[in-house]
Amino acid sequence: MRYKVLLLALAITTSCSPQANINYQIVQEQPLQVMEHFSASDAWSMHIIGKWPQEKQNQVADWLFSTENDANGKPMGIGLSLWRFNVGAGSTEQGEASQIGSPWMRTECFLQPDGSYNWDKQQGQRNFLRLAKERGVNKFLAFLNSPPVYFTQNGLATNTGRNGTLNLKDEHYEDFARFLANVIKGVEEKDGIKFDYLSPFNEPDGHWNWIGPKQEGTPATKKEIARAVRLISKEFVKEDIDTEITICESSDYRCMFSTHMTNHERGYEIQSFFSPDSVDTYLGNTPNVSRLIAGHSYWTNTPLNSLRDYRRQLRDTLDKYKVNFWQTETCIMGNDEEIGGGGGFDHTMKTALYVARIIHHDIVYAGARSWQWWRAIGGDYKDGLIREYTNPDLQDGRVEDSKLMWILGNYSRFIRPGAVRMAITATDKSGQIVPEGDTNQKGLMCSAYRNTNGQWVMVVINYADQEQECTLRVNDPKVKSWQGYRTSDTPGEDLLPIKKLNKKQLAVIPARSVTTFVSGD
Repeated sequence: MRYKVLLLALAITTSCSPQANINYQIVQEQPLQVMEHFSASDAWSMHIIGKWPQEKQNQVADWLFSTENDANGKPMGIGLSLWRFNVGAGSTEQGEASQIGSPWMRTECFLQPDGSYNWDKQQGQRNFLRLAKERGVNKFLAFLNSPPVYFTQNGLATNTGRNGTLNLKDEHYEDFARFLANVIKGVEEKDGIKFDYLSPFNEPDGHWNWIGPKQEGTPATKKEIARAVRLISKEFVKEDIDTEITICESSDYRCMFSTHMTNHERGYEIQSFFSPDSVDTYLGNTPNVSRLIAGHSYWTNTPLNSLRDYRRQLRDTLDKYKVNFWQTETCIMGNDEEIGGGGGFDHTMKTALYVARIIHHDIVYAGARSWQWWRAIGGDYKDGLIREYTNPDLQDGRVEDSKLMWILGNYSRFIRPGAVRMAITATDKSGQIVPEGDTNQKGLMCSAYRNTNGQWVMVVINYADQEQECTLRVNDPKVKSWQGYRTSDTPGEDLLPIKKLNKKQLAVIPARSVTTFVSGD
């Protein structure tokens, strides 16, 4: 790939550059969604990595959470602004009897068989709560895959081929709510970490979740979710806990606005939880429950028309019922054939660029206010931002970063909590408006934001195999220069700062790269 220095043009006139293939104009009068945070989860690695030698933990934490720059102005990390903590159900204590084969996928539980709590459990994960907070993360989310094994119908944290109902005994619904309240209070008292959000269900509509045994998880019907959430809310009010309850981490966008590979007991989640007409399942007036729904973008990323159309359908339904949206989990799956499916960790731009396109579509077309990757650290699969190579005794090992991690940083490091996404108008060389001008799925994709400190941020993806030219424009006389940070397959280009640009220079976007531009005085 031919190396070129990337240039950016910022013009404050209305004329189009005759040199640029496409010209992007930020529409300052058209603010869109507020961006809340970018995130990843500690599952299932941090309970092991979090007990490694401290210097190894620090390297991982710097990569994930740091917003500092090195002596050359290069970001030391991707600056995640929220951290997801997996509240365990107790499969670790059960060992092989858990029927979950891999120790990596088992988790400890704070709750003990006698009803007491051991706040020294989940030590490795709690270490990373601390490391995140030390690096400036101030928002934390606790999520569950299963209720504690002491409360489940089969005595396990996995569904083991049961039907599609919640693996929770009827007499333990209130116990489950008290457990969650106790976890919120206990972790704050023990570690000084407040969970701002609680997600009590994970992919309850996923047909995979009916099978087991691979990992902690349980299906649930909408009525079961509503019953449990109302009791959790009641317990939170009783205990004066202001943690927001988020629902329902859908396994597939299609389950959120229709039904997909399931029945009426599970689909149409937006309508069921946020329409007052859905009396049995309505949660819109429930204390602590945000007018927000969370979903996972698995299985909806290909073919390219579906990547766009499913998100438009989702956005239409969200707007109809006035509900906000977070994308809270994704990684590469078997149907992501464009990059060879999920098998085998990929350090290169192949996976990174594919994921950047997903991020762009989730934000631009579905209106996601938060975007969250699945696992922060993984093994030989395309589900981790960082690749671990763990010693057989699990006490030490090594880690490697990836272009995927740095690509997420093109968003998370620079689009800070409270930023507002702004509309963009695109015109061609002749000045004609380009339909869908911010999104050429095989070429340039551009999104723009304004941080709370007034900085403008523009993220430009070039999916093409050839360099592309464009101008970026905003009518803000305070903007005198732009600092670009580029990620590409070129060694060392991982949020690499490029030459600071004057406002009238043309942007030449290298092939298969992502560049973030931050305005300066």
